[in-house]
Amino acid sequence: MSITAARKQELISEYATVPNDTGSPEVQVAILSERIANLTEHFKGHAKDNHSRRGLLKMVSQRRSLLDYVKKIDEQRYKSLIERLGLRR
Repeated sequence: MSITAARKQELISEYATVPNDTGSPEVQVAILSERIANLTEHFKGHAKDNHSRRGLLKMVSQRRSLLDYVKKIDEQRYKSLIERLGLRR
């Protein structure tokens, strides 16, 4: 259900703005998007797992907050990020 360390490193290297960048909003949004996608797949087989659903809703909310922050700071970065991740909005 969670992402592997190798996959997390791939996401960090792909979305990092500078070398050794793990905390930028782009990296955080990419990691959250991967975790959300994994949980969404989990719910296809476990529809009544409401405890995990609560965690999913918290992650979606956190991702939305980070995306709002990026949009407030630099709208071009925001548009580029949602296009790269394939998010609607």
